[in-house]
Amino acid sequence: MIKNYRDSSSQRTSHYRPPVQQEMKINVTRNGPYLVRGSVPLIKEEIGNDDEGYCRKWKEVTRYPVRETYSLCRCGNSEKKPFCDGTHAKTGFDGTETAGDERYLRHPQTIEGPDLVLEDVENLCVHARFCMRAGGVWNLTRQSGNPEARDTAIEEACNCPSGRLVARDPKSGTVIEPNLEKSIVVIEYPARNEHGPLWVRGGIPVVSADGKEYTVRNRVTLCRCGKSGNMPFCDGSHIEK
Repeated sequence: MIKNYRDSSSQRTSHYRPPVQQEMKINVTRNGPYLVRGSVPLIKEEIGNDDEGYCRKWKEVTRYPVRETYSLCRCGNSEKKPFCDGTHAKTGFDGTETAGDERYLRHPQTIEGPDLVLEDVENLCVHARFCMRAGGVWNLTRQSGNPEARDTAIEEACNCPSGRLVARDPKSGTVIEPNLEKSIVVIEYPARNEHGPLWVRGGIPVVSADGKEYTVRNRVTLCRCGKSGNMPFCDGSHIEK
């Protein structure tokens, strides 16, 4: 008698489905860390000064191994920074989100120059200081009829990690944004011994503990010192001594 033989290994292979990668997303947990999903690249970068002492460039110093999910500290007290080690639970960290409906995004201060418009949301300043060179991005915008001034203003605005400063072409209305890798950058500024925020790049959604999705932007910065008055976003409080 001929038996009807079925190759079990072939059967298993035919039913195999590769795992579906999760969508990139950052969830703010209640009084806890940021839960990052979707194999978001995590990088540490330093702000570098030019010969005159102005902030001028970004330098990548570490690229962490890619992980599907991971938790990032937002209380500021983890011994395993930038990762969470559970310290928030021991210290009673209050991470109540206060950003609300982000009304400040709707009414930025507008500086109009002859060949450039600058939108400025001061609430989002994280003191990265790229905006101060060559007289400052605001004066450069007013002088944007000069191509060199215009180019420098755009460079400074695009280096603003929080998106406080956004340049726009006045003729077409086109927003001028840098092309950024979808990633999270841990910002360090060795020249001032400052440990900056988490720079979320490339339009990764940030979702509140209540399930509300904040405005998706190309550049946002999340607090990692636990002191911000605009949780979960950075407001520059990390520079307070």
